[in-house]
Amino acid sequence: MWELLLFLSVGFLVCGGFLLLRILKDPCLGKGVSALCGGAMSATPGAVKVDATRMGVGRAIAVLTSGGDAQGMNAAVRATVRVGIYTGAKVFFVHEGYQGLVDGGDNIRPATWESVSMMLQLGGTVIGSARCQDFRTKEGRMKAACNLVKLGITNLCVIGGDGSLTGANQFRSEWSELLAELLKAGKITAEQAKHSSHLNIVGMVGSIDNDFCGTDMTIGTDSALHRIIEVVDAITTTAQSHQRTFILEVMGRHCGYLALVTALACGADWVFIPEMPPEEHWEEHLCRRLAETRGRGSRLNVIIVAEGAMDRHGKPITSEIVKNLVSKKLGYDTRATILGHVQRGGTPSAFDRILASRMGVEAVMALLEATPDTPACVVSLSGNMAVRLPLMECVQVTKDVTKAMADGRFEDAIKLRGKSFENNWNTYRLLAHVRPPDTKSNINIAVLNVGAPCAGMNAAVRAAVRIGITQGHQMLAVHDGFEGLAHGLVEPLTWGSVGGWTGKGGSNLGTKRTLPGSVIEEISLSIANFNIHGLIIIGGFEAFMGGLELVTGREKYEELCIPLVVIPATVSNNVPGSDFTIGADTALNTITMTCDRIKQSAAGTKRRVFIVETMGGYCGYLATMAGLASGADAAYIYEEPFSIHDLEINVVHLVEKMKTTVKRGLILRNEKCNANYTTDFIFNLYSEEGKGVFDCRKNVLGHMQQGGTPSPFDRNFGTKMGAKAVLWLTDKLKECYRHGRIFANTPDSACVLGMRKRALVFQSLVELKDQTDLEHRIPKTQWWLKLRPILKILAKYKIDLDTSERTTMEHIIKKKGLV
Repeated sequence: MWELLLFLSVGFLVCGGFLLLRILKDPCLGKGVSALCGGAMSATPGAVKVDATRMGVGRAIAVLTSGGDAQGMNAAVRATVRVGIYTGAKVFFVHEGYQGLVDGGDNIRPATWESVSMMLQLGGTVIGSARCQDFRTKEGRMKAACNLVKLGITNLCVIGGDGSLTGANQFRSEWSELLAELLKAGKITAEQAKHSSHLNIVGMVGSIDNDFCGTDMTIGTDSALHRIIEVVDAITTTAQSHQRTFILEVMGRHCGYLALVTALACGADWVFIPEMPPEEHWEEHLCRRLAETRGRGSRLNVIIVAEGAMDRHGKPITSEIVKNLVSKKLGYDTRATILGHVQRGGTPSAFDRILASRMGVEAVMALLEATPDTPACVVSLSGNMAVRLPLMECVQVTKDVTKAMADGRFEDAIKLRGKSFENNWNTYRLLAHVRPPDTKSNINIAVLNVGAPCAGMNAAVRAAVRIGITQGHQMLAVHDGFEGLAHGLVEPLTWGSVGGWTGKGGSNLGTKRTLPGSVIEEISLSIANFNIHGLIIIGGFEAFMGGLELVTGREKYEELCIPLVVIPATVSNNVPGSDFTIGADTALNTITMTCDRIKQSAAGTKRRVFIVETMGGYCGYLATMAGLASGADAAYIYEEPFSIHDLEINVVHLVEKMKTTVKRGLILRNEKCNANYTTDFIFNLYSEEGKGVFDCRKNVLGHMQQGGTPSPFDRNFGTKMGAKAVLWLTDKLKECYRHGRIFANTPDSACVLGMRKRALVFQSLVELKDQTDLEHRIPKTQWWLKLRPILKILAKYKIDLDTSERTTMEHIIKKKGLV
């Protein structure tokens, strides 16, 4: 989530799945629910079932964080510790990074289940991080090896950047040599050396810069973007008031990801990144662009500068240089802001918590499955898929990016960063570097919002409108959804009329839930009257159903035989054809932030359980993912039926939990998970059964989940979806042009644009209908259900797992060729 992107995902990061386990029997989750988490899996032929709770018996795992801190590191540490303990392994904290590994003593301490409680929402790293010169020497690495051998630790989980992971790989490659020297010096016994004959290494990348090749998103990147966008939104209001130009410098000494996505998310006029220096005479081009923006009626300009930005000759481009240029050449009131370490601060976003938790689970499994011949690997995110990649292949490609930039091969540098980065760059160029053509296409494309409003809708509309204008099309706004289309509430949109829309929540066009079936004839007349050639429908399940009704109406009304595309946008994340919908990430962050505050309240009063109801209709996405992000004890959803017996098990679990040092509980309930077991029923049940042990409170979050400004993920996702939709429509209109008119009646002329695993794809509405539970308004297959066992494991439920399916190792060379 984050290519989604990210997202990633998220998204794309954003978030596929990392658990390579299958649940066999768990009364709290339903019977026989698959827990495979969407990674690259392979069944082991003739594999014997292994008791997952004994996989780690007799083994020890150490976890450390190294290098610069990043939000989400604590979530990764928490998951590693709890899953390690679940498998029966001993788990150790290594405090202060590699320095703690070298110094030993109290720096390497046993970790317990309770010791990682309340870590999930904390920024930075609780176990500390430090730059360590000692570990760079062989003598320092020998001390570290001695400390590990004496504690019986042969599995090391490293959370850090490429430097930290490279150091870990060197440590592993020297391990046999280090043991031999320690044995010769009498510092360890022969028995200890035999027991610790090889060291397993697994890495997780924690870096706000997203500068590690091989993964679409690194832990901390999404949270850093949240901090940056908060500042951009605040700056925009004051800049607009005074008609100012603001230059914002963000982190990214060697990688321009933060700057690039920020530029997309806030609609910046210009961005400077190290991977793609501006052309010669960029100063004149920049000033011309700013003047054109003001000429269209804008009251402000925003320029984003990565701290490592440079020109084609390697000369640095700083925020101060750009400020002086704009002030001198244009005379604009100009201000520069350098964000600095505020980007590393604050609580981690929901995306980073989920990403880090999933990576922690996968890291433990990778360590326990490793053999002496297994190369050190890094757990990575590719689109919405989990992959394990050889660590040193990723490090090598990361070094190749630096060399490409040094050699002036900037196009190669962009490609080496991966498809996520390249797609972001291409979208930015389409929106910022292309001037509207002088000749028009004589094509009219209408854009409308349908269903409940959500954050990110406006970003999609803005991108669609501006890309449409650059294609020479006339872009039309339809107010109030299908109802507005039927009543002729249609007007042209200009480049300037959608300025500043990326950061606005809700729907500026207005949206209603009315489906077109009841006003189909009026809609066909409006399409004819306004000479509409293509339709972009942005919305939730109503948008999907509305698109289907328009396709059905083609049989009777020829005017409806035009290409149309549905862009999924709803907090519920229940539109068929897409793993993610615009708006769901913003809602998820709202729920997670609220749960943080609720847990804080419970921490103060002790022995309190909160029951929180989330939106989503029959779709349990928000409840499940918020449960992962906030550390919930249970999340009740429609997709996994539960009984009074399951509720009883959860109550007993909480009663036992109150006997530990963690005296609080959090239960999430999707609004339509069960018609009879309502939020009030569950609240009353927990209150009665917990009497004398804990008390209960309930919260129904309601429509606050639909409000607020869109998250960076939703802004970026909406922008790319809107741009891609118009480009697809443009191509489809050329295909459907016959004898001087547009005629489209094939199934592939009416599609949903969605994120599927590793790519944005167009899928026929008619074909998707068969994959949909129309009664409950959800897809029949939902990828995120595979993540639910992680929630249960991290909440300390005893569930029986089948480990006969394993994530396979991929190669980054193959991954680089993916679209």
